[in-house]
Amino acid sequence: MTTTSNVRLVVLSVLILSLLLTVLGRLFVIQVVSGSSFQEAAANNRVREAYTPSVRGLILDQQGRPLVSNRTTLVVTVDRTTVVRQKDGGKQVLARLASVLGTTYLDLQDRLQLCGTPEAKKPPICWNGSPYQPIPVAKDVPTDIALQIMEQRGLFPGIKAELNSVRIYPKPFDVNAAAMLGYLGPVKDSELEALVEGQDEQGRQLSRTDLVGRAGLEDQYDAQLRGKPGIKKLAIDRSGAITGVLDESQPVPGNFVVTSIDAKLQKVVEDQLRNAVFRARQQGKKGDSGAAVVMDVTTGQVLAMASFPSYDPEVWSGGINKKEYLSLTSEASGYPLVPRATQGLYPPASAFKPVSAIAAGESGYKLNGKYNCGSYFEVAKQKFKNNESQAFGPITVQRAIEVSCNTVFYDLAYRMWLKDGGSSPTPQAQDAIETVARAAGLGRPTGIDLPNEAAGRVGGREFKKANWERYKDIWCARRTDPARTPIQRAVDEDNCFGGNKFRGGDAVNLAIGQGDTVVTPLQMAVVYSAIANGGTVWQPRIAKAIISSSGEVIETTKAQVAGRLGVPPAVLAYVKKALIGVSTDGTAARDFQGFPLAQIPIASKTGSGQQVGKDPATWVASYAPANKPKYAVVMMVNQGETGSTTVGPSVRKIYEAIFGIRGGTVDPSLSVLVGGTPNPNLPKIGKDGSLTYPEKSASS
Repeated sequence: MTTTSNVRLVVLSVLILSLLLTVLGRLFVIQVVSGSSFQEAAANNRVREAYTPSVRGLILDQQGRPLVSNRTTLVVTVDRTTVVRQKDGGKQVLARLASVLGTTYLDLQDRLQLCGTPEAKKPPICWNGSPYQPIPVAKDVPTDIALQIMEQRGLFPGIKAELNSVRIYPKPFDVNAAAMLGYLGPVKDSELEALVEGQDEQGRQLSRTDLVGRAGLEDQYDAQLRGKPGIKKLAIDRSGAITGVLDESQPVPGNFVVTSIDAKLQKVVEDQLRNAVFRARQQGKKGDSGAAVVMDVTTGQVLAMASFPSYDPEVWSGGINKKEYLSLTSEASGYPLVPRATQGLYPPASAFKPVSAIAAGESGYKLNGKYNCGSYFEVAKQKFKNNESQAFGPITVQRAIEVSCNTVFYDLAYRMWLKDGGSSPTPQAQDAIETVARAAGLGRPTGIDLPNEAAGRVGGREFKKANWERYKDIWCARRTDPARTPIQRAVDEDNCFGGNKFRGGDAVNLAIGQGDTVVTPLQMAVVYSAIANGGTVWQPRIAKAIISSSGEVIETTKAQVAGRLGVPPAVLAYVKKALIGVSTDGTAARDFQGFPLAQIPIASKTGSGQQVGKDPATWVASYAPANKPKYAVVMMVNQGETGSTTVGPSVRKIYEAIFGIRGGTVDPSLSVLVGGTPNPNLPKIGKDGSLTYPEKSASS
């Protein structure tokens, strides 16, 4: 009995000792090993941060003209902590402020509610930032009201009237450029949740009250434009009152983005694109949208880029209401938020024919040989017609380009397709047209410094295989679906078992930029730039440099080569000669009648892309001077008549503006470009952020 009791006492003692050691060990870890981290956590519980936004950097054209800027506005802010600590919870103060501002007490109360609390209304009405940060309740406040608030501080505790900056769009020469410049919008919860130590992948410090770039250059260069906010670390007691300022950093203004865009030229391009769209409507077509690009073929810099329809970028300043947003995203308004030059996809039609001509020349076909330009070309009992052109009989490839004869290109494409093995390609199949198209940059994004660029599509053998892999299960399942019509089931049956086949009909459609092939207007500008400069495929760029607000050059943009055509010089020279003939003796000849082609030769190609249930996508793709290429000008109007009748007159006007042409006379001093050429230098920015540009210098 005694032995048993002793054993129990020993076990109990061991347990008590073990518990004591465990407690002591835990205390050691908490107080010694992890003491500093717990002290830091405790300190952080008493520290809150308030952000002071930085002044956003400007976006300038190549001469230093501001395309996007800021203006100062008087903003009334409320220190929520100070107001709610009043005896009546701030009711008298807010009622007095509401009377002065011409609003209601309830409106101010709603604006001071913290988002996420039961009483709060949805953003942007509620406050989505720190409760210790001044909350803006009114902007563009008249000076007399601001003075009244500041002079009677005893009546307005916690209320301030101070200067703040608001994004504006100066619109030099009434330029729009909204699709290229972009706009600002509130930061998203998903962006805040993805932050690591307060920063995102671009190194941006984001808070709930921030505005960030949501499209265009504002989005692409947001990290450079936004600067760094000022951060004030506040000591907070247990009741939530501010007891002092522990640390404070001043905001750092954002950098300036200098672009290669020329505002004067941009205005001309926007006006001429609009004219072309309305010209299509006068011709009885729908003319619903369009895009135009002017590019320097020697560097890849974009000098102008326009999209139609567009919108007023000022609508985003200070927040957009529901009615305005629905207008910007509706079919009735033509979806103006879509930048057609980089995201619109259209069949390139006959503007694609130089690619096919290059492919034929590389494949060994004699370009100066005679090929029949008949009214149609038959493949597997299907007649492919000569839509734009009449039958010219036996002609060369040069003449086929000049008069835009489809059937010559059908013939060449079909021969190349048979040579490759037809629907069952040989291991040596070249797929020459598809290969040249991809080498020219089609079927992939150009890499321009704008977000969400479309890749386009080359409707060749590679696409057919990839598309079949993606949809074959759907096609095979639908071929026996009784809910579908017999014709629909037959199509599904054909696609199920043969959708991966690149057939003769596909080959002839590809040759004239039809079928499955779609491109962006910017891609076509890249293609024609490559033809013009001898084969270099540039990565197009808009930004020329990043410059600090004090004038220090931080970064300059270097021309980037995205690829090379690798075309035999003789083949390329032949195609270039044919493109000159389009303007002198081909489908664009009437557009350039009376133009001084002897001094400024124009290489061009028209196109009218057929679309199911729509009017054609009408094109003019061009470059000049053809004997010493400098500029590529590409314009497309969706649902027009023909490239020549709808677009051609506007392309001519753009060249007249670039070269300073009046009637038949060329005068570089009349060019919209200062000095008659793109600015080779960066604009001057003073240490105080002041700008110098031609019109400002002239006025001063």
